[in-house]
Amino acid sequence: MPIAEITRTESAQRARLLRVDTYHVSLDLTQGEQTFRSTSVIRFSATEAGATTYADLVAETVHEITLNGRAIDPAAAYADGRIALDGLEADNELRVVASCAYSTDGGGLGRYVDSADGKVYTYSNCEPSDARRIYANFEQPDLKAVFHIEVTAPADWTVLANTPAPEPVPAASGDAATWSFPPTARLSTYLICVAAGAYRVVTGSHTTRRGQTVPLELAARESLAEHLEPADMFEVTGQGLDFFTELFDCDFPYPKYGQIFVPEFRAGAMENPGLVTFTEQLVFRSKVTASRYELRAMVILHEMAHMWFGDYVTMKWWGDLWLNESFAEFSGTFASAEATRFTDAWTTFTNDRKTWGYGQDQLPSTHPISADVETLSEAIANFDGISYAKGASVLKALVAYVGRENFFAGLRAYFAEYAWGNASLGDLLAKLEQASGRDLSDWSKAWLETAGPNTLSSEFELDADGRYTAFTVVQGAPEEHPHLRPHHIAIGLYNRVDGALVRTHRVELDVTGARTEVPGFVGIEQPDLVLLNDDDLTFALIEFDERSLGTLTESVGEFADSLPRALSWSAAMNMASQARLSIPAFIRMLAQGMAYESSISVLQSLLATGSRAMRALAEPDWIPTGKAQLAAAGLELLRAAEPGSDRQLTWAQLVGGLATTPEQVEFAQGLLDGTIELPGLTVDTDLRWTLVRRLASLGEIGDAEIDAELERDATDQGRNHALGARAAIPDAEHKAEAWRLLTQTELGPEGVMSLSDGFGVGEHAELTRGYVDAYFEVLPRLWAERPEQMRNLLVARLFPQTAASEELIRRVDAFLDAEPRDNALRRVLIEARDGVERALKSRALEG
Repeated sequence: MPIAEITRTESAQRARLLRVDTYHVSLDLTQGEQTFRSTSVIRFSATEAGATTYADLVAETVHEITLNGRAIDPAAAYADGRIALDGLEADNELRVVASCAYSTDGGGLGRYVDSADGKVYTYSNCEPSDARRIYANFEQPDLKAVFHIEVTAPADWTVLANTPAPEPVPAASGDAATWSFPPTARLSTYLICVAAGAYRVVTGSHTTRRGQTVPLELAARESLAEHLEPADMFEVTGQGLDFFTELFDCDFPYPKYGQIFVPEFRAGAMENPGLVTFTEQLVFRSKVTASRYELRAMVILHEMAHMWFGDYVTMKWWGDLWLNESFAEFSGTFASAEATRFTDAWTTFTNDRKTWGYGQDQLPSTHPISADVETLSEAIANFDGISYAKGASVLKALVAYVGRENFFAGLRAYFAEYAWGNASLGDLLAKLEQASGRDLSDWSKAWLETAGPNTLSSEFELDADGRYTAFTVVQGAPEEHPHLRPHHIAIGLYNRVDGALVRTHRVELDVTGARTEVPGFVGIEQPDLVLLNDDDLTFALIEFDERSLGTLTESVGEFADSLPRALSWSAAMNMASQARLSIPAFIRMLAQGMAYESSISVLQSLLATGSRAMRALAEPDWIPTGKAQLAAAGLELLRAAEPGSDRQLTWAQLVGGLATTPEQVEFAQGLLDGTIELPGLTVDTDLRWTLVRRLASLGEIGDAEIDAELERDATDQGRNHALGARAAIPDAEHKAEAWRLLTQTELGPEGVMSLSDGFGVGEHAELTRGYVDAYFEVLPRLWAERPEQMRNLLVARLFPQTAASEELIRRVDAFLDAEPRDNALRRVLIEARDGVERALKSRALEG
């Protein structure tokens, strides 16, 4: 059944017509493995008697529709995910009974069987518009209501929702029970959450510095419960509650703070008030470095920020989705740096998240942060590094522009006025203008309504003694988006002092227009390196002068401080990704400089970027050379590392994932079979799978060894690891089976990612080159049949990037030109085509 698009125009019309008071939603999860029974009773008023409207529902079968006591024939009223409603009265009651399907794509209500113990788990994920796959509703964020949730499930299950769990009432017969939850505050439909199954729950509480006691809840499926680490989770949660309630001058608005890890989650987390859902990737089954704990803390705090900004006050329309995510991204990092042990969170943001934003902003699909979107599909397509990372960077700059105290004073006024309601970007800016006394209209136009990044470079003149006689900051913009913006930046001059790069001069200034003079540098001797945007005060790409670039590529590890080093690494990564620095040169730079990187978070981000860059951009025949270079440097560092340290584990993961030469392969095999032991290093589950996949990709082990490893780790995570390891085996049979699984079966998001990683090993380009034709043949079917989020994932993941060539570009163009294509599909392919062009440019550079 085709599903009607959700549009801004229709949503605005419905918002003018209706006020929704309450939902009574009853879910019966005892109806079998394929579907559940959903009963919705919606009480709402209408401003116009006799008017028509529609409700939203995606169901297998609609059994009953009753409006104000009048039965409506489902066959006549239900089509394309909508229920037609006519003859509205001033006060209305709509009752809908349906059978809805459990999902496997991470949206709606999913049902999963744990392969470790056979136990069943369900959970909902409704953002942005999948609540309609669970219950009949008015699916738009500005029709908030109070929700009464009731769930019937097996009596031995745990059932959780947005509000505290009640005592279940056993059924008169059978082994079921019913949980009737207390009503929620006024919420948007996409924020409702239910989780039911054999979940293990840990409880606690936190009393904030304002004196509010908040009940805490932490849950996971039973087979993962031993890895929950409630002490760490509750510590970060308490720190966040203290920080945000004081910063916003507003108590936590909900009756509990629940957090639950769920299987095959398609995102990092989701901000359901009272029951935040998280990917199980943030449950650590093995030893991990501090960077993973930092990431988890940032995600916890990101979702917590949404409790106020997004849940308590919600956008009117999905066009402001970016504002939700930008604010939470900024706030999660801000709170991490100021309220937790992760005081270098902004350094991590600069190197990791902001680099993502720079990359996204240089794609052909770039868009303004605040885009004018008419449909929900357009809004979802913009759910990217611009919405998150660029938006957060711009908000950080806005805080500096209006002043920290003014910014948060405006925010507090915003929460006070729009509590439990809806607002827009304009409403927020109005409060910030009132608090700061600044007119933000020009700022908004320059930063929020234009696309593409600016580039900052320097021009200068030197006298005979090598001293500046003139220094100018030059601002550029891409031809497609020729917008120059105001930037407040710092410029640092760095020199080698006793083997370290030390800042010897710094100026702070406003950059406006194409050229900005810096008279403060006149008379200063040219340094070893000029760092534009030092201290990371704006969102702009950096181009280095020749001398600075030489210093950077040879000595990036010598910065005395972490932030300028992260900025320089970020600039180098951008240069490599945009084919301005060859991949061999970047890998050499990484191999030479990684030993000096003190931040584990930055280090692991760099190593992940290096691996991705080799696969996406490098000549396939060169990839073994690059991997061997990194593994050789890593092996030397591993042997010298402090036992039990994060760096020891990082180097072991590096060698295990990139081993190439006979010596490296022998070492990796020895770690796996136990013939090589290093003091302080535990070769536990995750590290073992890293070794297994790499050895499988080299043809050193096969199915028998993978089967044996799966017996050791007979979990869903182990199953996904095994899928990826088998796909990595370098022969035609295993590649064909991986392709079949990816294109002919319905795997979850984590299975797709693991399989596609194994299938697309960079060194296997010749083995997979023949799948170019298969890709374009299967593309229309995948796009037509798979759910929206899964089809986007599959089309991007299966794209034959390792076969980059002019011919592949022609194939993409021919496919797009052959017939009209869905805009979202065009976007995925245009971005992939851009990746091919960058790969060809990169390969043409001298190494």
